[in-house]
Parts: sequence; C-alpha cells; structure tokens
Amino acid sequence: MLEARALTCVREERTLFRELSLRVEPGDLVQIAGPNGAGKTSLLRLLAGLSRPFSGEVLWQGEPIQHGRDGYHAELFYLGHQAGIKHELTAFENLAFFRRMHHGQSQANLWQVLAQVGLAGLEEQYAGQLSAGQKRRVALARLWLGGPRLWILDEPFTAIDKHGVKVLENLLLTHTDAGGMVLITTHQDLSLCAGRVRTLTLTPSLEE
Repeated sequence: MLEARALTCVREERTLFRELSLRVEPGDLVQIAGPNGAGKTSLLRLLAGLSRPFSGEVLWQGEPIQHGRDGYHAELFYLGHQAGIKHELTAFENLAFFRRMHHGQSQANLWQVLAQVGLAGLEEQYAGQLSAGQKRRVALARLWLGGPRLWILDEPFTAIDKHGVKVLENLLLTHTDAGGMVLITTHQDLSLCAGRVRTLTLTPSLEE
C-alpha cells in the first residue's frame, strides 16, 4: 500500500498544494487530474521519492519511503516526461539492458514485447533515430516485463496513437486486476478504464 499523509509542495516560493493525503491499495487505478501548473508532476515525483515535500510524508507498506528506499524502488516503475532510454542502443538492446538491470527473472520474449507496443520491424533501429512516439513505446515496453507492483506514469500516452492507447489501457487493467497499483496523469480519455479509475483533481493554488 502507498500512502501520502498531509503533503505540502512548494516550488519556487509558490505552494502547489497543501496537506494532500492519498491512499493507493492493490487493484487501484488512480488518475491525477488538473490543469497545467496544478502540481501533477510534482506530486508524482514526491510519491516516487524523487523529491522531498515541504511537509508531510510518503509511506510504503506503512513505513516512510526514505527508510527503505532501495526496497521501495524495487517495487516501483516510474515513467516521467523523458523516455529514459539510451539513444546509442537499439530498441531491442534498450529493453534487454533494462531487463538485466531490473528484471533479471523476467521470461518475457523481448521481440514479442516490442511487437506488442507497435515496434515490429524497428527492433534493431537505434533509439536515437526513432520518432518521439517510437521512443515512448520503447520506454513503455518495460511495463510488459513484469516485476514492480506500483506504476507511477506521468503522461504515458504522449505521442502514442489510438491503437497504442488501447493496448496500454488494457495493460493497466490487467496489472490492477492482478493486484498491481497504478497512478497516472493523462489528458487522454481513459475510455476502457471507465468505472475502474479513481480521480484525484488538483487545483492551482493562489498562494505565493
């Protein structure tokens, strides 16, 4: 279980949100919504342990994440605005490298995974030569390797076509059906997840 208790986030002397609390349990799919500037990305980074709150705390399995950071990150897959892939490696090599680093026990067929995300025929293309949408697909392919129970995804549908959106939505449902947890920001209408997604809406703070 992931829990945020009374989080306050301040960026450049501006309070983005104050005393925000949130609980995410196995099977939950939570969408963080709100206009630009409301603090969606900042909240996800706090929950992922990539930045520290002005006040409040984030807990995993009842313990503050800073007390067991390595164990927490082993249970976490975080995808930010940047794809986080190596441009000098091919799409296949990127996925193989990530598996060696984080999913050594995964038995997933990497060729099939890349085909699943629409990269069939591009497996041996250098990532630096791929389009923005194709690079995003390489990053998203890591979700098919299994492993982490908690997924924190910041705008994962960026530069993805309609078919890719449906494929990823189905994966989110499969993951949560198996007891996984997902936090996501997106401007995309999650039509396949309707009825399953719980929404937390942030509003811009007027405090300076």
